[in-house]
Amino acid sequence: MIDKIVHGNSIELIKELANNSVHAIISDIPYGIGYDDWDVLHNNTNSAYGGASNAQLEAGSLFKRRGKPLNGWSEADKKIPAEYQEWCESWASDWLRVLKPGGSCFIFAGRRFAHRCIVALENSGFTFKDMLSWEKNTAPHRAQRLSAVFERRNDTNNAESWQNWRVANLRPLFEPILWFQKPYKTGGTIADNVLQHGVGAWNEAALRDYLIGDYYDKSSNIIRVAITSDDHGKHTAQKPLALMELLVSLVTKEGQVVLDPFAGSGTTCVAAQRLNRHFIGMEIDARNCEIAKQRLSDSYQTKICL
Repeated sequence: MIDKIVHGNSIELIKELANNSVHAIISDIPYGIGYDDWDVLHNNTNSAYGGASNAQLEAGSLFKRRGKPLNGWSEADKKIPAEYQEWCESWASDWLRVLKPGGSCFIFAGRRFAHRCIVALENSGFTFKDMLSWEKNTAPHRAQRLSAVFERRNDTNNAESWQNWRVANLRPLFEPILWFQKPYKTGGTIADNVLQHGVGAWNEAALRDYLIGDYYDKSSNIIRVAITSDDHGKHTAQKPLALMELLVSLVTKEGQVVLDPFAGSGTTCVAAQRLNRHFIGMEIDARNCEIAKQRLSDSYQTKICL
């Protein structure tokens, strides 16, 4: 599987990998919030989930899909966070198995259920090392004005009374990156582990190379990177290439192996290839696999022409 994007379900595919065979796992996993069909990871079949009202459709693509309110619509809705944790636990033990001792695992898990992912990986044996804050350049603001609701009801008194109040969330400019580590040998030091397995420490130069803005020269867990036009349009949840290159170079050296079990359009694998790391990408969607393979081919041709 080395240096390939493999089409299939990673929960099954990863069982083919040997123990202690990869140096890092970096993956933008589904968040379980119903962002798209592939992001519905619970057993609740409420027909309203994922639908859209006429008002949402008229508002454009930003509001085309309806999620559930945070307090849910039924008792079954309240099980969604626990079911997301169960889903994470279905693959976490194999992630731990294939990772080298001391190896890092970076997971994009979303804000709402990140805590469930943390518990799932801790239950499987990982150490939760840190939570990085990726500061995005922009993000859609979905918080509706409360006064607008009352205006549509012709309730002028409450529309005036609730000016400047909104429903839903603040603008989501921060996204968590969960940093886990596979425990290393009891009684040894991290320096000993680095010599034996080649992982366990982090590369300060990676932060200097990729961070921009106020965090450029700081060893900070707040991250902001440059975003280009190529960082859009290949996947609905696409992450910036510079961000994935930062994570790859932060915890691996040239020639080591990076695994992405939810490869999507292949950004992690492209980052690894560009930085002279080996990669393994697993992706269940055939169309995404082809996009990822084309991106890797284009990246390789660019690289050899430099």
